Order: sequence, then C-alpha cells, then structure tokens
Amino acid sequence: MAQIRSIAEINEKIQKGEAVVVTAEEVISLVEEHGVEETARRVDVVTTGTFGPMCSSGAFLNLGHPTPRMRMSKVYLNGVNAYAGIAAVDVFIGATEIPDVDPANKNFPGAFNYGGGHVIEDLVAGRQVYLEATSYGTDCYPRQKLDTWIKLEDMNEAYIYNPRNCYQNYNVAVNLSDRTIYTYMGILKPNMGNANYCSAGQLSPLLNDPLYRTVGIGTKLFLGGGIGYVSWNGTQHNPCGARGENDVPRTPAGTLALTGDLKKMEAKWLRGVSYLGYGVTLQVGVGLPIPILDADVLRHAAVRDEEIVAQVVDYSEAYPQGVGGSLGEVTYAQLKSGSIIIQDKEIPTAPLSSYPKAREIAETLKQWIIKGDFTLTEPVASLPSADSCIKSKPLTVKK
Repeated sequence: MAQIRSIAEINEKIQKGEAVVVTAEEVISLVEEHGVEETARRVDVVTTGTFGPMCSSGAFLNLGHPTPRMRMSKVYLNGVNAYAGIAAVDVFIGATEIPDVDPANKNFPGAFNYGGGHVIEDLVAGRQVYLEATSYGTDCYPRQKLDTWIKLEDMNEAYIYNPRNCYQNYNVAVNLSDRTIYTYMGILKPNMGNANYCSAGQLSPLLNDPLYRTVGIGTKLFLGGGIGYVSWNGTQHNPCGARGENDVPRTPAGTLALTGDLKKMEAKWLRGVSYLGYGVTLQVGVGLPIPILDADVLRHAAVRDEEIVAQVVDYSEAYPQGVGGSLGEVTYAQLKSGSIIIQDKEIPTAPLSSYPKAREIAETLKQWIIKGDFTLTEPVASLPSADSCIKSKPLTVKK
C-alpha cells in the first residue's frame, strides 16, 4: 500500500495547526460518504478511546526517606499492601490488592469495598493516604517503624506501570449454571439470565489498528487523563488467534504495557472499582492516536461495530475449568442493541466499560492534537504480530 504521509509530516502539520483529526466514530461516516481512498487523503489522525476495568495495572511510588532513614520491608497504604521488595523506599501498589483485614470471600459474596485501585484513585485525587512501614533496621537505614499521612505531591516520583491494558477484543460472559456466579466480568445470573461484555468496540484502540502497524514500543497516548507511552507488549499478548477478513481478531488477542506520570493524571480517568464476590480493580482511560499513513491504515481505523465479533463464553464451567469453547459469536452492534440470542434464547446485555467515556477520551485526544498540545511518536520497535506469536500458556501443574 503506497504511503500517503509519514509521522514526521503529520507532526509538522500538527505544529502548524493544519492537521485534520477525527475520532474513530467520526471517520466511519466520512468513509461512507467519500470512500476509503479519498478519506485517507483528507484525514491525518484518527483518535480512539476506551474506559474500562484493567486488572493488570498499578503504580511505582518512591515514598522518600524519613529522618532517620529507613529501608522499608513492609508497606501499607490505607491498609493495602504495597510491594516493597524493590529498594529502600520504592514500592509497587497493584490495582487488585486488598487489605489483609478484608474478609474477602469468607463471607460470600464478599463486598471488597477498598483496594489498590482505590488507593491509586485517592492519590491522584489529591487525598491523603495513611502510610505504615516497618523494617528490620540496618546501619545505613536505622529506622524500624513509620506511621504517617502522605499525599501524591509528597512523593519523589510516582508513575503508573500497567503490565496489561487495552485488551484487543474480549469474551462475552454468560452463566449456564442454575446459580448466580460472581466473576471479574461482573455478576452473572443463572441459566444465561444476562450477558456482560467489556470493550468500546469501534472506538477501542487495538480494534482500530488490528495488525499493530502504527502502535509499538514508544507510542505516545492518552493515559489516565495525562500522557503515557507503550513500554512493551502487554502480558498475555496473543496475536495468533483467528481473524476476520478485516483482520480484526475474533477472540482476545493483543495487549499493551503502559506507563506514565501519575502526578499528571486525573482521578476522573483512574477509578477504583469493587466487584461483588470477586475483588477490586482499576478503571483506566486510554486513548490511542492512529496516524493515517496509507489507505489500509484508514480502512482498519474505520471499522464498525457490525464488523467486530466476540465469542460468548460460559463462566460457570468452561472458563474457570480452562476447557475453552464458545457458545456462539456476536457482533458489537448486537451487544450494544441491549440483547443477543444464544441457543434460541434472548439474553439482555450490559457493558462493563463505558462507551460515552470512551467517546469523551477520543474527543479529548483529538482536541489536544488539533491545539498542538500533543504530537505523535514513531515506535522504536514493533509489537509481536501473528508472524512471531507469543501465546499465553497455561501453568503446568506438577505433582
């Protein structure tokens, strides 16, 4: 496919205030009106967005040294364990961590009112969190105990590092059993009483660049209301599954590892979430700009909900037991209509991610680019593609 423009040329237009930028939703009608080739000549950047629960998320925090100095061995923030086995005052707090005193699912279904995702939201919102730290003490770090209140602004550095975000497509969850079940896909009613899904569909970042042609290590993007970067392919990155004729995966596929300055993010786009009977996580806002390098990139970026399919999976037996299998295939247009039909039964659908918020992220990123506040980056390395598959492997249990 002949190149129309380069990222350097797009950045030059952005700096001159001449770049044509549209969202992944807006580009669909432009293609319908003008066709792929003409729209590709007119449009420089297409922006995407997603706002959904992303469990493999967290933050590295440098808490700073108290006086006397301390090598922190155990650290708790608002009662939530922050992993301290890194360095003296460096910790990592994971989105799904819960307090030691939380009864979890001992009283089933557990409420999971607070956890790591909520700590991150509290910090970004400017609220104080209670820091408790203990140590065995050393000659260079003599302090053994610390109890104090701390805010994000008090920390030397704080940055998001999310090992797995922006899943490229995902399952639709249903429950074939005769009891209610509580999962990371939400509460699922018995006998396929509901179906939950989690993707922005036609606005979702990797569904608009299904072959990872414009996104790679070093790609700059909207992350948590600030600016972030792709630091690696995400964990469980699997580009090897079946794809449609439009190159869009029909099953869960690619993922991104993302990082960015937590101090420049907004609590609006990083929200702690509780799942009854399951646990806690972090709702993360991500927006990826797609430079329109050629008509093929534009064709992918103009994908519609009607052209994106997902697998319906039973979360009462097939998923937890790892036996696989799909009950059927549905489009995102069907999911967003409010109901799907599986095994001759009409099932109400509900999203775990927010399409209105995804639209807002794509529009925000669009305005940043139009105003010249955000330029694009050239990836320094490509993500693994179907030509170099990295498949998620099940853990081998040895007796």
